[in-house]
Amino acid sequence: MAKTIIAYDLGTGGAKASLYAVDGTCLASTFVPYETIYPNAGWHEQRPEDWWKAIATGTRALMKQKPASPADVDCCAISGQSLAVIPLDEKGALLRDSIPIWSDTRASRQTAEFFKTVDRDRWYMTTGNGFPAECYSVFKIMWYRDNEPDLFSRTALVLGSKDYINLRLTGKTFTDYSYASGTGIYDLMGWKYAEEFIRASGLSPALFPSIVPSTRIIGTLTDLAAEALGLHPGVKVACGGVDNSCMALGARNTGEGRVYTSLGSSSWIAVSSAKPVLDPKVKPYVFTHVIPGLFTSAVSIFAGGSSFRWIRDVLMGGDAPEMYDRMNELAAASPVGAHQLLFNPSLAGGSSQEPSPHIRGAFAGIDLRHTRGDLVRAGMEGIAMNLGAVLEVLRRFVPLAPEMLMVGGGSKSALWRQIFADVYGMECVKTNVDQEAGSLGAAAVAAVGAGLWKSFDAIDQVHKVQDVARPVPGNVEKYRRLMPAFEMVRRHQAELGELLAKEEMR
Repeated sequence: MAKTIIAYDLGTGGAKASLYAVDGTCLASTFVPYETIYPNAGWHEQRPEDWWKAIATGTRALMKQKPASPADVDCCAISGQSLAVIPLDEKGALLRDSIPIWSDTRASRQTAEFFKTVDRDRWYMTTGNGFPAECYSVFKIMWYRDNEPDLFSRTALVLGSKDYINLRLTGKTFTDYSYASGTGIYDLMGWKYAEEFIRASGLSPALFPSIVPSTRIIGTLTDLAAEALGLHPGVKVACGGVDNSCMALGARNTGEGRVYTSLGSSSWIAVSSAKPVLDPKVKPYVFTHVIPGLFTSAVSIFAGGSSFRWIRDVLMGGDAPEMYDRMNELAAASPVGAHQLLFNPSLAGGSSQEPSPHIRGAFAGIDLRHTRGDLVRAGMEGIAMNLGAVLEVLRRFVPLAPEMLMVGGGSKSALWRQIFADVYGMECVKTNVDQEAGSLGAAAVAAVGAGLWKSFDAIDQVHKVQDVARPVPGNVEKYRRLMPAFEMVRRHQAELGELLAKEEMR
């Protein structure tokens, strides 16, 4: 029988299990959701046991679809959500029922303590950690030390999300370079933990797992894991990678300057390059790539697809199955520029590339002639222009490939792809991979690690181009003329957000 590969995408909302043929064709997939717990303001937690149950349940459901026999599964790998901290005792037992995930920001005091002795800009330029510092692993571990001393005294090792699942699968404790690059103590150019930052944290180096390549086969399924998943014990397990890097691989970012846009709830643009894109002012966030010798550097907005969903719910009145099609029809009837109506999509605050973390969203320039179609089109254009503005950060550092791959739910709209092509001034490509980029990246890591693929170059053969949106010169010029007005709105909304934030603190 033909060999198959299982890829796991361990995300914030749930775990996806996908079965791939050796040629990269996705044969079947399942999705098992799990909850996020919010015990206090800024605390975002999930249960590692829920992850494991989702992996086991999803795998069994995957095999019941009968696209292939469990006996045909050769290898697997995980794309895992970043910046999670799972404390384990010396026997590998879980010490905390629920743990802080990537978006948890409780460690503000620990962050302030660390930066009393470490220059913040130098830390960023070494690590590439451009999210709010409180999100990164080292500060959450310091929080354990300061607030849960009994737990911390019994902690022998702290693993990330996919590395904990790998422990459950194989009994082995490793991480890879991509996941290690989100710890807050990793030297990007040195390809190792930075001893200086570990000393500044006051933590023991022994808390951090050994680093191996993403493609390293760290073991095979234990008998217990094989029984739980409904597979055979001979399945090889590659170390896998952090979600950002696996998605970059699955999105064809396999060489210098290759770039993609992900249009999900939050939206970002990432480029692959031999040198990380680092700027202490705008702080692109960087992860080591799962491909040796490369980095994936990204800029983002916090509310891309979620802003468009807000327009659907509030202005269009609900989430009927055909609603997005109706919105596309309305927007297509509105001209480029939506009769000079602008939309700033900062409905969830600002990323490091925005003028302020407190920036607010807005429709600006509205008057009595504007229709619902204008509002919808302005929403689509505003999200594209916001991403176009942060794209300029990457363009300053890396010569970009001539085309932009579009992935994520928003990439399904032909109109939106054209708007992006006109705003970016570059071809925007949609392929068959679409929302499966993270899973495909994990499958590719397993395939290379197990020797089923000779190299990551095979990714290009998996992608089949379905549409290319080419920039229309007249539209490009119209958006170019609108951009100064859009930037003015961004600045003013940032100033307004700062004033409102001060009022909220009173």
